[in-house]
Amino acid sequence: MRQFGNWLYNTFLANWMRRVLTLSGLVAAGVLLYVFLPPIGGPDSCATGVEKHGGECIGVNGTGYAFGTREIDEVARAIAKENEEFVGDKPHVTVALMLPLQPDIAAERVQLRSEIQGAYLAQYRANREENTPLLRLVLANPGDAYAQQERVVDQLADMAADKNDNLRAVTGFNLSLDATEKAIARLTGDLHIPVLAARVSADGLANPEKSAGKEPYPGLARIIPTNRQQADALASFHGELKDEETVLVRDKRPRDIYNNSLAEAFSRDEKGPPGPKDQTFDSPSITDPGDTGNDFTLIAQNICQSTARYVYFAGRPVHLRLFALKLADVQCRGKKYTIVSGSGAATLERYMKGDDWERLRGGGQEPVVTVQYAAPGHPDAWNHELSGKSGKKGGAKGRPAYLTEPQRELDELRALIGRGSAGEIGPVRLKDSRTMLVHDGVRTIAKAVLLSNAQTEGTVPPLKRVSDMWQRLEAVNRVRGASGWICLTNAGNAYDKPVAVVELNPRTEELEFVGIGWPEGKPQPEDCRVPSGT
Repeated sequence: MRQFGNWLYNTFLANWMRRVLTLSGLVAAGVLLYVFLPPIGGPDSCATGVEKHGGECIGVNGTGYAFGTREIDEVARAIAKENEEFVGDKPHVTVALMLPLQPDIAAERVQLRSEIQGAYLAQYRANREENTPLLRLVLANPGDAYAQQERVVDQLADMAADKNDNLRAVTGFNLSLDATEKAIARLTGDLHIPVLAARVSADGLANPEKSAGKEPYPGLARIIPTNRQQADALASFHGELKDEETVLVRDKRPRDIYNNSLAEAFSRDEKGPPGPKDQTFDSPSITDPGDTGNDFTLIAQNICQSTARYVYFAGRPVHLRLFALKLADVQCRGKKYTIVSGSGAATLERYMKGDDWERLRGGGQEPVVTVQYAAPGHPDAWNHELSGKSGKKGGAKGRPAYLTEPQRELDELRALIGRGSAGEIGPVRLKDSRTMLVHDGVRTIAKAVLLSNAQTEGTVPPLKRVSDMWQRLEAVNRVRGASGWICLTNAGNAYDKPVAVVELNPRTEELEFVGIGWPEGKPQPEDCRVPSGT
């Protein structure tokens, strides 16, 4: 009988137990693999809302992830703290800051930090100054040159529909490229998500004034002057230059609409005898000089033989720096040049290296080449202008309000930075205008959200209600920005926004404010009312 029992156990029960244990082990192993390993063939996760595609971490995050860019670690953590501890579950809207967040070049990582700092400081102020709903800020990485923007736009569309996220605006956009245009067109067109463009200046990324047909970007607002407006402001500042005194040097690289727009803006009607023909070059990318140095030497030799002393440069900062050095290297009978460029040159100083300053001085004390550009803002602008403009009508003590109000706003921003009450966000530099402008962009969004809730404080406004408020931001509802008054036209464009003319001075080896140029040739109306016809 015992033998029969042993046989029964070994034949059925033991085999059954082994099978159960084996099956349980396989299930446990499967669970561990599922939890700790990514799905086969699927993307790796970089952080919440962010996945690795093509070697980049693409997606949207507001919980402190810095996308592997150490320069923005502190400000990313500050955003996360504001989102979690101050906003939390209170009524809020989400604003996405869409920028390439993993740049390879050190100068670009520093300027990225400036832009994110501006957005965060505006969020911090709005959450303590305005009525509810509060602002939640998230960072959105579309990849290098916005090449993977489609994935991010998909996420933003989901966030706009999600009742917990309540995405109500997207801002940022610091490069005027074909991919940027596609992202803005889809956000504003198909998805009806309001967009505020803080940094892109290409004329093609703006709704035309007095358009009889459908706007290309319904729901788009922009607070930076277009390239044409910047060129008009520079022309107003410099006075009329004769054609023979100027030459245009332009980058022909395709799909860079900033370069194309700036070149078109600098191409003026001829005044007087004709000047030299346009000098063109073809760069390999935004940040790669390639062999353009050889071209620049030959171009400089040709310019030397001409009557041109002002060089309009339509290109990116990496190429502008190299061109300025090559122009200075060509000894030209004591001839001195001023290179004039657009707002894309705002970070040129950060690309300067060791002996660059001496080369721009031609080895002597006085500059051979100086570079001026149209900056969308400068921290010295208002004090400089007020010191020479007292006695004008309007504003405190007879000084114009279009100067005193931005000065007051800038003082408040500086005080916030100085007190450190907004937390550790890394060193803040205002001179490159990026912090100021992105700050003003998020402040503009906050104002639009506030106005859209004028009768129903605390509720989350519909998407269209926010974009409808762009055209209300003028006169008494103007935005008092640190970079100047923001008064929007019916097309969503900033009217007569002042341009800071800034000079890279080889004599002092400093970035210096020179003066203010106005696109309309004169300052904004006293109360910031946008006139008819615009």
